[in-house]
Order: sequence, then structure tokens, then C-alpha cells
Amino acid sequence: MCGIIGIVGKQAVTPALYDALGILQHRGQDAAGIATLEGHRIHLYKGNGLIRDVFPQAELEKLKGLVGIGHVRYPTAGSDRQDESQPFYVNSPYGIVLGHNGNLTNAINLKKELFDSDRRHLNTDSDSEVLLNVLAHELHSIGPAGMQPKDVFKAVDGLHQRCKGAYSVIAMISGKGVLGFRDPHGIRPAVLGFKETDKGREYAIASESVALDALDFTLMRDLKPGEAVFITLDGKLHTHESPHAQPASPCIFEYVYFARPDSMLDDISVYKARLRMGQALARKILREWPDHDIDVVIPVPDTSRTSALPLAYDLEVKYREGFIKNRYIGRTFIMPGQEERKRSVRQKLNAIDLEFRKKNVLLVDDSIVRGTTSRQIIQMARDAGARKVYFASASPPVRYPNIYGIDMPAPSELIASGRNEKEIEKELGADRLIYQSLDDLVEACQEGNAGITRFDTSCFSGEYVTGVEDGYLEDLQSRRSDLAKRKNSHAERVQLAG
Repeated sequence: MCGIIGIVGKQAVTPALYDALGILQHRGQDAAGIATLEGHRIHLYKGNGLIRDVFPQAELEKLKGLVGIGHVRYPTAGSDRQDESQPFYVNSPYGIVLGHNGNLTNAINLKKELFDSDRRHLNTDSDSEVLLNVLAHELHSIGPAGMQPKDVFKAVDGLHQRCKGAYSVIAMISGKGVLGFRDPHGIRPAVLGFKETDKGREYAIASESVALDALDFTLMRDLKPGEAVFITLDGKLHTHESPHAQPASPCIFEYVYFARPDSMLDDISVYKARLRMGQALARKILREWPDHDIDVVIPVPDTSRTSALPLAYDLEVKYREGFIKNRYIGRTFIMPGQEERKRSVRQKLNAIDLEFRKKNVLLVDDSIVRGTTSRQIIQMARDAGARKVYFASASPPVRYPNIYGIDMPAPSELIASGRNEKEIEKELGADRLIYQSLDDLVEACQEGNAGITRFDTSCFSGEYVTGVEDGYLEDLQSRRSDLAKRKNSHAERVQLAG
């Protein structure tokens, strides 16, 4: 998962880009980059780490210009090396920099096409560089007569024909403007906003509306599936709806975990959706376990708080904060290795013993992926004196890998893969395990926007809206397993040492 931001402004954009990336930091803690346009010159600075660590003040001051884009990344399949931080740059045609959120499922075939047919060179394993070169090739076919917005949109339609998977993209074209577009299924989010200044209107495109809020931009709307918007350097907005557009299928895991609760995605309040998830869980418990003996509901901070509160209210039991979070430890779900995740849970959370002692506790989390974190948290509750520890997930069992830009592990590392709920309960060491039903999760999100008739629920259902080529999931498993990541990390350290 990544965060992207692009601004066509009337004043220096680097401070706003930097602030927006800080707001989007939850979408990626591995790397960050900013590119700006000053005249026809592109300034670019990027590197691995958190925003505050990547950008020294001296480098920020060099990023001059009224137009720019920014990106934060966490490593997905094939993009965890230092040289794969974004935005990526290609010099022809015009000079293009691009930031991408998502994952191309046909990147391997596209790489071959780019080399054999398009005569383009790729320098990394990142599918974002593939996407950039596909866009550059499609733009190159415009010819020397110049480039109009209709030509840009024709190039994006050509890209839609070639690229499969999920992608929200922001690209800056030297001397021309900023382009934003969304994949034909609208799997990954993208929003458009504006701000009136005394020098004229500014436009911004971002992964989440919360980034626009922080910059005092007004949210106009979400980009539609397959839609492209092009903002020229004189501040004019041009839009295009692609003939390749499909019914919207936004990723439901954005609402479960990734997006900030104060964001609006596809006209759905993430906060309200999570409240409804908690209410649905309460209904399920009252229906299936009416004589429950839960004394207290305690959320696993932070994402699950919004669901846990209405759950406790509807069960008519106490809601308490039982875990204190160290906010200087990253999100354990997106940490690269099992051992690192294990170490970080105890560093990240500390239990308040008085809230657990001699009580039957219902812990609530947004999801259970590998189970590593959940297992340790359940044990922490027992160590704090809980009599019984029940565990509820605001989402259904995660049984399948996500292929659209969320680096969920290989199926063999998903605790729910090949296990029923009783077996998962035993593996976690819980006295009782309660999962959200998929129908209830979809209803909780859909209530915010009845116009969306389908979500991407692939990690729960195994149904991939774009389809999956033969052998793709097997190849993904070989690259996403913790063993493969350790090998890649070791190889990179050896390369750097050499």
C-alpha cells in the first residue's frame, strides 16, 4: 500500500507536499519521495525511511516549483529495495515522474513487451517503473506536433488496455502538467480537491481526502473507475471517463484497516463504516451467544477503537482502554519479517493490568492476518490477569493473498488459510473467537454509498475482480513469503557491502 499526492499550485508546493505525505504516512513507512517542476526542470529527492528522516531541510529547499508530486511506500511484491523508492523518472517523452499505489498483476509480461517491442529499458523490479514506461510509450506515440489533454487521455486509455491489476497514479509531465488516473475497476482510491487563493485556484489529487483536509483543500469528488484528470500548468482542469471503465469495486480492506478513519473514500465515511462493523459484530454475538459472560470490551489500538465502542454499547458492557500504545513503533502488519513483528508487539503495546484482572475480556481488532500479533496480545491479556480472553475481528477470516497492492503474506503464512474458525481459535489461544461475516462487512461499507454494488473482497473470498492468470498466485507466494524476503534482504545487504 502506498500514499500519493499531486498539486498544481500558485505558490511553492514543497511544504504542502511534505505535510501531505506526513498525513499519509500510515499508508507507507518504508520510503518517500518528492518531485517538483521548476520551469522545464524536474527536481527529485527520495530515499528509504519515514518522512522526517528522508528529507533534510537542505534538500527540501532545493525542491523548487509551483507543481509537484509526492509518494510514500511500503514494500510490496518486488519493490522493497532502496533504489525502488518513488517517484520514478523517465526522460522521454518530455520528462515524466510518476508515483503509483497498487499492483500490476501482469507486470512480468509487460516487462517483456517493453523490452522486446517498445525498446524501453527497466532498471528495477518495481511494477511502478513498468507502469511509468507503459505510459511513456503511449505518450511517445503522440508525435512531435505537441500534446493536448485529449492526447494524454488517449495514452491513458492505451495504458488501461495493457495494464491489469489495481493502480491509482499521479504523474507530472515536464512543461505540461499533472495527470491523475484510476484503474478501470476503481480498486485503489484517489480523490480530487481544490483551493481558492488570491492568485487563483489550486488543484490537488491524493490517495485519501484527509490529505486534502490538512492542506485546506475542498474535496470535490473521488476519481471514477478508469477516469483520468489532467491539470495543465496554467491551472485548468480537464477530465476524461474511459471506455474501459467497469463497475466500481473499491478495496474493502481500505475501510477495515488502511485508510484513516477521518477519510472519505468513494463517498463512504471510513469512520462510519467502522462504527457499523462494530454494530454488526454486536448483533452476531447477541444472535449466536446470547448468554455471553463478557465483562469488558477492550480494543487493540488504534484502528479497532471505532468498531469496539459501538460493540460494547450494543452489548451493554463496559468499554475500557486496556492497552497503551507506543506511537514510535510502526504498524506491525506491514513489517517485513516474522521475527521483527514478534519483537515489535511487546515494544508497541503495554497492558494496564487493572482493566484485565479477574475479568472476562473481549478483545477487538480490525482483522487477523498472520495471527502473530493476535496470539501475543491474547497472551498479554492473560498475563495481565484476565480470567477468560475472547477475541473478535471486525472483518472475516483473511484466507487469500491480496494481489492489488496490499502485501499480505503467502497463503501458507495466513493463519486462516486451510483452517476453520475453531482451529484458528485454538491456534490463537483464545477462549472464543468471533469473526465478522462477509455479508455484514459489505453491508457496513455499502450503507455509506448504495451506488457501489461491489467491493474487492478478494482477501476474504478469493474472488479477484480482474481475474488471475495461471501461475500468478504461486509466483506471488514464492516472492511474498518471509523466507523469500529474508533472502532478498540478505542479498541486498551483500550487494551494498560489495
